[in-house]
Amino acid sequence: MEVSRIRALRGPNLWSRHTAIEAIVACTDDECNIELMSGFETRLRNLFPEMGFLEADGPQGPSSVAHALELAALGLQACAGCPVTFSRTAPTLEKGVFQVVVEYTEEKVGRLAFDLAIALLNAAADEKLGFDLTEALGRLQELDEDVRLGPSTGSIVQAAVARGIPYRRLTEGSLVQFGWGSKQRRIQAAETDLTSAVAEAIAQDKELTKTLLRAAGVPVPLGRSVTDADDAWLAARELGGLVVVKPRDGNQGKGVAVKLRTEDEVKAAFRVAAEISDDVMVERYLPGHDYRFLVIGDKLVAAARREPPLVVGDGKRTIRALVEHVNSDPRRGTGHATSLTKIRFDEIAIATLANQGFDAESVPPKGKRVILRNNANLSTGGTATDVTDDVHPEVAERAIAAARNIGLDICGVDVVCENVLEPLEAQSGGVVECNAAPGLRMHLQPSYGKGRPVGEAIVGNMFKPGENGRIPVVAVAGTNGKTTTVRLTAHLLGVAGNCVGMTNSDGVYVGKRRIDTGDCSGPRSARNILLHPDVDAAVFETARGGVLREGLAFDRCDVAVVTNIGMGDHLGLSYISTVEDLAVVKRVIVQNVAPHGTAVLNAADPMVVKMAGACPGSVLFFALDPNNHVLATHRVQGRKVVFVDGGDIVAAEGSAEFRVPLAGIPITRNGTISFQVENAMASIGAAWALGLDVETIRRGVASFVNDAATAPGRFNVFDYKGATLIADYGHNPDAILALVQAVETMPAKRRSVVISGAGDRRDEDIREQTRILGKVFDDVVLYQDECQRGRADGEVLALLQQGLVDAPRTRDIVEIRGEFLAIDTALGRLQPGDLCLILIDQVEEALEHIAKRIAETQA
Repeated sequence: MEVSRIRALRGPNLWSRHTAIEAIVACTDDECNIELMSGFETRLRNLFPEMGFLEADGPQGPSSVAHALELAALGLQACAGCPVTFSRTAPTLEKGVFQVVVEYTEEKVGRLAFDLAIALLNAAADEKLGFDLTEALGRLQELDEDVRLGPSTGSIVQAAVARGIPYRRLTEGSLVQFGWGSKQRRIQAAETDLTSAVAEAIAQDKELTKTLLRAAGVPVPLGRSVTDADDAWLAARELGGLVVVKPRDGNQGKGVAVKLRTEDEVKAAFRVAAEISDDVMVERYLPGHDYRFLVIGDKLVAAARREPPLVVGDGKRTIRALVEHVNSDPRRGTGHATSLTKIRFDEIAIATLANQGFDAESVPPKGKRVILRNNANLSTGGTATDVTDDVHPEVAERAIAAARNIGLDICGVDVVCENVLEPLEAQSGGVVECNAAPGLRMHLQPSYGKGRPVGEAIVGNMFKPGENGRIPVVAVAGTNGKTTTVRLTAHLLGVAGNCVGMTNSDGVYVGKRRIDTGDCSGPRSARNILLHPDVDAAVFETARGGVLREGLAFDRCDVAVVTNIGMGDHLGLSYISTVEDLAVVKRVIVQNVAPHGTAVLNAADPMVVKMAGACPGSVLFFALDPNNHVLATHRVQGRKVVFVDGGDIVAAEGSAEFRVPLAGIPITRNGTISFQVENAMASIGAAWALGLDVETIRRGVASFVNDAATAPGRFNVFDYKGATLIADYGHNPDAILALVQAVETMPAKRRSVVISGAGDRRDEDIREQTRILGKVFDDVVLYQDECQRGRADGEVLALLQQGLVDAPRTRDIVEIRGEFLAIDTALGRLQPGDLCLILIDQVEEALEHIAKRIAETQA
């Protein structure tokens, strides 16, 4: 078995809506049927008993080692606790070669599972290698815990997903973006982009916090900052009674010691706190229980009573052994990924034991509760009991006032009091701390009582009811016309007043500014647009390569446009061998239309028509012919259609319709360029589906310019010494056929064409291009460019020549090495009244070259 091309599909893809790892697996003849591999499946199941079922003779034939790899990679993740369910193995046209796809929830975990699954299969094939299942699952579990979101951030993300809000992790930590473009919001753990840095700084300064709260009438304990251990003891004596020593800017209970009475206790606590912070505070100890109130916005959404970490004696084990026993609970971990935290057995714990007359090796009596820390904090191993329903309204008001005076939108307010059933003032209770980025674990998974939907409360404070953080997203796929349709649709949205983010094969654009160059029709560029804070709407050219490499950049789109499939393009690459295969790839955007969205489909292309059944939303068909059977049937059913009637593009829904004159759409040249009419219909359909008003659409199509600056390489027309030049990036038979139809509507004394071919096309596709051109053009200039892509020198030119054999019109054929020299050769032959079609490869460079030659004639 040979595994190659392992890649992560990070969005909806050819196989499913799940994120997945995809690999190419080549099997030997025996490996194509594991029943021929003596003892292999038995050894495999002995090594991994929980692996899924392998069919002896499934719908695609017997189970192969590739199928076993699929089930092993999925099963290992499932046994490690990852919520994965989807996997698939598909044979390719190559004998013994399979595509294996396995869902993941965390990419690193999915990749490791694949590696471990390969090792497992190798061990089943060769008993000498061995495989430790326990170790493998442990590695997966450890990695999953390291990379997945913690409980606080995870709860917010889950709440956002439940509301249909898209999210994206911006780092491997807890920085997460919700929504897209100008509607985006960001969080880091339990902090949001509403959290003021000033408010966070105030909350970290315990003394300043107390000053502000006291001024606002919120009860707080007396105390002050101290400079050294002696000053700490002096402050303790000033306050009288029991005291608390803590870092002035600490968090998570680190360095906090409570209920201190003696000089030794206070000075020892100071030394511990001083290791956490340069500033240490001593304040009066408030008797009672430790409570945490969670305030979000202007509401108290949860409250919990926190108990300090403790063990209960059994009369047999030492305190150290009891702590180890408690920490062995699988619910306890070292971080925040688990519902409870391991008890810290540190200097503070030892000192707390000493105050009770114990040390680490003491054996407490059976039933004796031994406190290991006087402060109750989950981060040090404490427990929490939900008391939200018991909170007195005045207690809630004090907590909300504390958060408001600090300025935190999400605030953990620590209160010490006997109970929450009566006001703080009536029981000498008070607020002891306010915390930015509070942990949510105690409210989500309290040790006792019910969990509270705090994630939903945070999302609700960030997004108003009905908001989902989404901007309109249009995805455009097809064999030809994608870039022009993308540009025109983006232009219409811009005329409507939006800052539009656009990706296409020329670059990435925000508004009128290009922020990246090159072919940017893949998911990486689309994700960058969705990250951009200025973007109000997005239009994406969605090429087949990006869908195959990574999947989509979005979970769903508002409009999916499929211009055509035709004879296809790039066939024979990445196991996409037929137009049917290509249609499946292009269909991915249609399958991921939002339920309220629309698929805009070409009714004249049977392959595109079939996609309608895969659309979760509604369908709009467009076609040049109003009598097209699919379109006419759709219209009779009262659904949206776009077609041409006389000199107008008509958009109709039932008896209602609006018209856009073709004379008012410059790119169509009064309707004579049929492929541009189709592009205009697709764009008008997309704009209509998004709810743009008729006048905006009319104004938009009328103001769309199709010159070399606005739409480079898309039927750019120039005048050269009285001859007509057309520069276009057409590079497949369908595009060539459309260009020929357009050229035939334009008068010319003599027609010439400049063409090369990309080496990664099939032989028949390269020949077909010149076969079409030979029917219309008198002169053909063939050139070999840099785009040979694995072909031998002269091989592409030979195929182009073969297409011109028996050409009915072409009489003069010239071969040139180099694109620019070929252009100059064609220009040198032109006479006034001639027409020359230049099929450019290096779009920007070739257009600059043509512009330079035109400028030379005008000098």
